[in-house]
Amino acid sequence: MKSYLKSPLSLLVAAGMILSGTVRTWATEAPREVVITAKRFEFSPKQITLKKGETVTLKLTSEDVTHGFFVRPLKIDTEIVPGKTTEVTITPQATGKFTTICDHFCGVGHGNMMMTIVVEE
Repeated sequence: MKSYLKSPLSLLVAAGMILSGTVRTWATEAPREVVITAKRFEFSPKQITLKKGETVTLKLTSEDVTHGFFVRPLKIDTEIVPGKTTEVTITPQATGKFTTICDHFCGVGHGNMMMTIVVEE
């Protein structure tokens, strides 16, 4: 019986097959997604909880006008434009409660438009 692992080419092919299987095993999962909707004068949900060190994608949408989404400690500062989903991927490195505000004037109740992001161990 002929051995197929004696030639250099077959060794390279076998190594490639092993490595490609290993690479797939090491591939990371897609980040968890959290959907947040903005509308005058609130974010929904009003609070989300994340884990320190966990990568999460925030999917932000607006039901009416352009809103801001600003959280200085988490280094998030983006616009939420109606009819478009804005994605922000973060990996929080600190625990605590962080207030998110709309930083684009959206009407008389704008100053009360906030939500909380809680980051736990």
